[in-house]
Amino acid sequence: MSKYRVQNPATGAVLESFEGATDTQIEEALSSADAVYRQWREQSVQERALVVKRVAELFLERKDELARLIALEMGKSFQESVDEVEFAAQIIDYYAVHGPSLITEYEIPSTIPGKAVIQQLPVGVLLGVMPWNFPYYQVARFAAPNLVLGNTILLKHADVCGRSALTIQEIMEEAGVPVGGYQNVFASHDQIATMIADPRVQGVSLTGSERAGAIIGAQAGTHLKKCVLELGGIDPMVVLDSSDVAAVAKEAWDFRVYNAGQVCNSNKRLIVMDDIYDEFVAELVKLADGLTPGDPLDLQEGEFVPLSSRAAAETLDAQVKHAVSQGARLLAGGVLSEGPAAYYSPAVLVDVPRDSESYNVEMFGPVATVYRVSSDAEALELANDCALGLGGSVFSEDEARATRVASRLETGMAHVNTIAAESAEIPFGGVKRSGFGREMGPVGIGEFANKRLFFTAK
Repeated sequence: MSKYRVQNPATGAVLESFEGATDTQIEEALSSADAVYRQWREQSVQERALVVKRVAELFLERKDELARLIALEMGKSFQESVDEVEFAAQIIDYYAVHGPSLITEYEIPSTIPGKAVIQQLPVGVLLGVMPWNFPYYQVARFAAPNLVLGNTILLKHADVCGRSALTIQEIMEEAGVPVGGYQNVFASHDQIATMIADPRVQGVSLTGSERAGAIIGAQAGTHLKKCVLELGGIDPMVVLDSSDVAAVAKEAWDFRVYNAGQVCNSNKRLIVMDDIYDEFVAELVKLADGLTPGDPLDLQEGEFVPLSSRAAAETLDAQVKHAVSQGARLLAGGVLSEGPAAYYSPAVLVDVPRDSESYNVEMFGPVATVYRVSSDAEALELANDCALGLGGSVFSEDEARATRVASRLETGMAHVNTIAAESAEIPFGGVKRSGFGREMGPVGIGEFANKRLFFTAK
């Protein structure tokens, strides 16, 4: 089987396969990306922004086609696929509109006679290594700000996203990004290492697992390259109190099973106060019961989509079974489909022992794991007892109470009374083993900028 392929996870059928890049093609990609960078950086930021604006327009013009591609590639429902295309277009448009003002040079006070200015300039060719769970959104938040800034992009997408990856490049070029300015590369792991080592590449951004982040981070460090790593999360959602437990449980469930639970900043640990815990869990079980596998392209009420691949579904199934063997209890769902399809029924898991291996495992799929606590202090201690630190949220009808707890979360993103604030202007990223660097919002465009001092003596 070709490494790069479109394999429908609802059936297991391989619909299309792609040849991996040769070493010669990788060298050609590096050479053209570098050559185009030297032209692209000389265009005005307004000219670059107009091109990026057109990219956003083309995403919306081709919305249904793009959505269908990823529904087939990784099993996302058609409606969620449309949502993703629209969100990607929003991010691209945000940087087209606001990018130029975000990188305007500015003067800083100087005690030395003269004028000290901070400029934000491009640095060169960047390599992006992107995952399958959001094939457009992940690319948009990396590529859009950097193209406006004046960098050029080499994009190594996930193995199962070949057709959408090629289509993104097609749209970039149709919008006016010079040929070579944004290139999809069907690269191997060795070729990724070659690109990171190449002096023409000035930075690398990876969204993926801790393991992949450690490898890419080590390679970047060896060659003194800037990197941005957005890695895993086992984000806490702390529920301190509620007068409508069913509504909070529904909100928790909907977010946990969104994109079949394959979301970095999903609410993977539900930490619920003792006096509402039983009702909360009962509501989750009610929501999980009776669901059936459905067609991602025509999903009906009460149906669920497959995971991205059979391997992903089998991994999740093994993780849940291991947790149960260590003392956890599976209250609903958790059934792996037979045959080559990748269906795993959304599950409710409780009583995961804190001294077990499973406690520290990120379950990248639709498993709502619930913990019982009896005080705010215990909730906070449990929330922070994690090697990862992407996002987190705290719910309470007493906003001051929720704010006190949320302000002490050891995360890159903390929320009060919403699970995750997500929009083009809102920065995204984590701390601890969830990685470093930020994407989106006003700070996202600065990660791969040369923040150059320009000093003119008087």
